Amino acid sequence: MKIEEAIVCVLATRGNGLNTEQIAAEINRLGLHLRKDGQPVSGRQVYAIVCHFPQMFVKEEGRIRLMI
Repeated sequence: MKIEEAIVCVLATRGNGLNTEQIAAEINRLGLHLRKDGQPVSGRQVYAIVCHFPQMFVKEEGRIRLMI
């Protein structure tokens, strides 16, 4: 699964949103995305993806939420 899809999957179950570290931890815990280098997903990586897809995600009060 692509990382942006994994972020959507995690956020779809959390109506109040999560911070980037919480999203990364949940992606890693559930094994939703595997990096090519085998390392776990980081909060920085989640933040970069969120910034790259502003049409999908909203950043408010330190939390990331789905745009929908």
